[in-house]
Amino acid sequence: MALPQNNSEYGTKTYWDLRYREEAPDATFDWFKSYADIADVLRQYIPDKSARILMLGCGNSTLSQDMYDDGFKNIVNIDFSGVLIEKMRSLHAGTRPEMEWHEMDIRDLKFEDGSFDVAIDKGTMDAMMTSVKDVWNPPEHVIEDCSREVSEVVRVLRKKSGIFLYLTFGQPHFRKRHLTMPSCTLEVKELGDSFHYYLYILRT
Repeated sequence: MALPQNNSEYGTKTYWDLRYREEAPDATFDWFKSYADIADVLRQYIPDKSARILMLGCGNSTLSQDMYDDGFKNIVNIDFSGVLIEKMRSLHAGTRPEMEWHEMDIRDLKFEDGSFDVAIDKGTMDAMMTSVKDVWNPPEHVIEDCSREVSEVVRVLRKKSGIFLYLTFGQPHFRKRHLTMPSCTLEVKELGDSFHYYLYILRT
């Protein structure tokens, strides 16, 4: 696995293209929780397995394939690494044909308004924050990037029924500022026992 010289590289397309180019086609990596760890929670917030789900910054996590195998067939995966997207499309074409794979930036989604029921971010926003040295005062470009992601997600979610699920280790006093949107409601669920992580539930 190609490790960055500086954590800020986690937020760059160049780093991820290089990393995915060097990794084996069937390599997988999950930043923190696997689907087995969070399946009950996701089923609670996505009771309809026919829901159209947008997976933001899918990477080579097994989350999408595990959800698909659990009956969530309508999953659209996006990542800004074209290298990764081609690998994943080829890897899953035969076994999970209904899943879609698109090279796309989460800050500039190429989907129509109101076209998804659910959007999921498991650590992708975190990657945009890796250059932050002072968590109390993130640089303006990080605030803008996070705001653009959330604005775009809210735009493509169905009005009055869409739900954005963001899973992170980021504590509420550092993350809520990025997830406060007009006409949306925000709920925060603390998960885990000795080592806590958080699920942010933003409803349109």
